[in-house]
Amino acid sequence: MTATSLLGLRTVIYAAPDLASAKEWYTKALGTAPYFDEPFYVGFNVGGYELGLDPNAQPAEGSTLTYWGVTNIGTSLQHFLDSGATLRDSIQDVGEGIKVAAVRDPFNNVVGLIENPHFSLA
Repeated sequence: MTATSLLGLRTVIYAAPDLASAKEWYTKALGTAPYFDEPFYVGFNVGGYELGLDPNAQPAEGSTLTYWGVTNIGTSLQHFLDSGATLRDSIQDVGEGIKVAAVRDPFNNVVGLIENPHFSLA
């Protein structure tokens, strides 16, 4: 049996049935323009990882929740709420100094936020 070595998270894709509106919202919320912008897919570079928007995907809440690292969860959560997201999970201290929260973007995707002092931000 051959072992597979995962190289780490590379891309998270969110449903964007209205790709133009999603691209506009994420450009504002992330403070950066997409690096890849085609009618079939839009990709943003977020700290070396890709946040992708797919016009053919449908929002659905499954068993996977992706958390994006932040330096200050209170400030970051408020920024997303001010940008038009709605609160899904308020800030929770899950122990060892780790705090998590989650919002829904205007397209019903869940975006998790995590402040974890045990991981480097670089």
